[in-house]
Amino acid sequence: MKGYLSVFALLGFVGVSAFAATNSGMGGASVANLDTTTPAVRSNPANVNYQKYETRSTTRTYATPVRQSNVGYTTTSNYYTPANRTQMYYNSGASSSTYNRSSTVRTQVKRKYYLAHPFFQPTEGKFGMITDISYNTSSYDVDFDPTYLSDPKAKWSARGFAIKEDLSYGITDRFGVLLMGRYDSTKYKFDWSTAPDDVMKDNGLNIYGAGLQWRFVDNEKWIATLSGYYERQQDVANEFVLDLKGGYKIAKSTIYGLGRGWLVSFDDKYYGNGMSGMTESGIAESLFIAYNGDTQTTLFVEGGLGVFSVLGEDWTLNLEAIYGYYDWHGQAYVKAAIGWQPNDWFALNLYGKTSFYDTADGQHLDAYMTDGGVWESIGKAKIDGYNEMSFGGQVIFYF
Repeated sequence: MKGYLSVFALLGFVGVSAFAATNSGMGGASVANLDTTTPAVRSNPANVNYQKYETRSTTRTYATPVRQSNVGYTTTSNYYTPANRTQMYYNSGASSSTYNRSSTVRTQVKRKYYLAHPFFQPTEGKFGMITDISYNTSSYDVDFDPTYLSDPKAKWSARGFAIKEDLSYGITDRFGVLLMGRYDSTKYKFDWSTAPDDVMKDNGLNIYGAGLQWRFVDNEKWIATLSGYYERQQDVANEFVLDLKGGYKIAKSTIYGLGRGWLVSFDDKYYGNGMSGMTESGIAESLFIAYNGDTQTTLFVEGGLGVFSVLGEDWTLNLEAIYGYYDWHGQAYVKAAIGWQPNDWFALNLYGKTSFYDTADGQHLDAYMTDGGVWESIGKAKIDGYNEMSFGGQVIFYF
């Protein structure tokens, strides 16, 4: 069969966000009912959550009373910057006395809403708009049972650009709503060891959804949010997402933990990666690698730690380390972002992320073939070298 197929392939969850959900675990995912249908078209979902953040105010006081021998000292409440601190002198005729008043100096950091912060969400009556442009890759090596294929070894990959738009609105300072949509332009490829490569290019709106955000704690030291979303992955699944974050604020940083869960309802009983096409003799054939089968509902979860730091008045840094379990495999990945925000209504955030450990490596997944009739098992497909990576930039407006 190989060498004569036009590929039908699927990019999985190489998600992108302003530092929210990624890698939802269906790397290369499609769905199929192996009794009646060929694999569905691919989808590339991502979950993005934005919550509010305020820098903590800092206050310092200085008191320096000095008693003069014949005058004493005066205590007042003077508030001015340290640069303006000075002694006050009183002169009268030939004699002079020095008054060194007790001075209290207070400096306060201006509050600023950092738009790239993982806890940001709009306050009451305000909008947040995030345009995310990213380049995403997902790949793994696959070794099929050689009994059925003349060329059993290949490298599967999906590479492409995505544009994601998020629009959020603050109903109150505590509650917000979010609408989202993502458009992908992706190239899918099976690079076989000896036979010609199979390639497919595809464009389309692959995700849309809506959600609610609740910032239920926000004080001088602590911040916490709970968010819920519905997402539709075109031709693959419906998702219901729950996102919980909690952070502790120190002088110029927030250290936080996060947990996320996806209840995924697939359109068909099997999901995985596949291809289909016509042989030289005109026979329609399809090949399918099942990530999991005979189930239409599953649960993905992930958790991790992160830190957001203010490097300067206009510069921020965000780091995260996440581990997730995505039904058929587990994955660990890291993310980093540096942000520039010159004012209160505009920010530019550059980010990158990559997986560095995945339990998909070494797994033997079920593989199936069909010539247009009933799907037949062709044994196992061994997966190795699973990797996901993305990098991009976000333009953020707050108005």
